[in-house]
Amino acid sequence: MFQSIERVPGDAILGLIQQFKDDPNPNKVDLGVGVYRDEHGNTPILRAVKQAEKQLIDTEQTKAYIGSHGDPQYGDYILKTVFGADHKVLAADRASATQSPGGTGALRLAADFIASQLPGHSIWLSDPTWPNHLGVFGAAGLDIQRYPYVDAHNQLDFDGMLAALKKIPEGDVVLLHACCHNPTGFDLNHDQWQQVLAVVQERGLLPLVDFAYQGFGDGLDEDAYGVRLLADNLDEMLVTQSCSKNFGLYRERIGCFIAVAADTEQKDNVRSQLAITARENYSNPPAHGSAIVSTIMSSAELTALWHQELDEMRNRINGLRRKFVDGLKPHGLDQQFAYVAEQRGMFSYTGLTKAQVEKLREDYSIYMVASGRANVAGLNDDNIDYVCKAIADVVG
Repeated sequence: MFQSIERVPGDAILGLIQQFKDDPNPNKVDLGVGVYRDEHGNTPILRAVKQAEKQLIDTEQTKAYIGSHGDPQYGDYILKTVFGADHKVLAADRASATQSPGGTGALRLAADFIASQLPGHSIWLSDPTWPNHLGVFGAAGLDIQRYPYVDAHNQLDFDGMLAALKKIPEGDVVLLHACCHNPTGFDLNHDQWQQVLAVVQERGLLPLVDFAYQGFGDGLDEDAYGVRLLADNLDEMLVTQSCSKNFGLYRERIGCFIAVAADTEQKDNVRSQLAITARENYSNPPAHGSAIVSTIMSSAELTALWHQELDEMRNRINGLRRKFVDGLKPHGLDQQFAYVAEQRGMFSYTGLTKAQVEKLREDYSIYMVASGRANVAGLNDDNIDYVCKAIADVVG
C-alpha cells in the first residue's frame, strides 16, 4: 500500500542542522537554527529552570492528565505575564488560556478554531513570515493571504503593510507579530501599533498576535505594548504564546492559546469549543513544562532569577547586533547593514541573497537560511570577525 507514497524534501532549516554537523571545518558557524545560544555556542538550561526542576522532583505527586486546557495555575501566570496583572480583560474575566504543546501547538489550536468557528474567513500573514505559519494554517484548510512587510531595500514597509490592511475584508483574521518579528527582526513602534489598531477597528478585523519572544526584544512589559494596546481597545482578539525562548524550554513544548471575548459568557462559549479542539488534536498537553513555569512564577526568588537570566540573554543579543555592525566598519559595510543594530530578537533579515548565502556556506562554512535570515545569537566574540570578513567577501 505504501508503494505510491512519494518522498518529499525535508524541512530546510532542520536540514541545515545535519549539514552543519557533517561539516568538518573547525571554523564553521551556525546562524541558521532558531534557538538561543550562549557565548560558547550552547543552548543552556536556565538556572531558574534547574532549581525549579529540583523542587519538582521532591514535590510532584502524580503523573495524571492535567485536562484539555492544561494547568490552571500556569494559565493564570501566562495571562498576567502577557497582559499585565491588573489588565481590565483579566479583571472582567474575558480572557481564556488553553495550555498547548509549544507555540506551534497554540497556532494549530488557533487555526482549527478559526476553521471550525469562523468559516469563510481568510487569514492574512506578513510577507515574509515564519515559514511554518504557512504550513500550520494551510494544514487546517484556511485560505491564506499575504500583506507586505519588507521592501526592496530590506526595510520595514509599513506604508505597504497599512495600505494592504485597509483592503482586508471585514471579519478576516490578521496575524501580527508582537515583537522580534520572525524572520526579519523589524518591529512596529508605538505609533505604528496605534495606526494598525485604527485599521483593525475600522475594518472589523480579528487580530491573532503571535507572541513567541516576549522579553527578547526590549523587556517583558515593553514587548507586550502591541498586545496590550489591542486588548485595551478591542472586544475580541487571539494570542499565541510560547515559553520556548524566554524560559529556554524548547524541548518541553510549552505554550498557550489565549482568546479574549467581549464578556465572560462569550469567553466561556469559546473556551468550551477550544476544549474540544484540543481534545481532538492531542487530548492533553504535556505537564512538565508548565509545572516548571508555575514553580518559577510562584517563587519570588526564582522569578527574580528568571528575570535576571532573561535580561542577560536579551542584552547579549542586542550587544551582538551592535558588535556585528561595528565589525563591518573596517570593510566599509557598517552603513549598509546598520539596520541590524535596530532590529530586535534573535533573527535578522540580513538582505543577503540566496547566492551569497550559498557562497558563505560553501566557502566559509557559515550556515544561515536561504532567505538571508540569520540567528544573531549564533555569533560570539570568537567568530564575529570571521563572519564579518566572510560577508564582506561575498557582498563584494
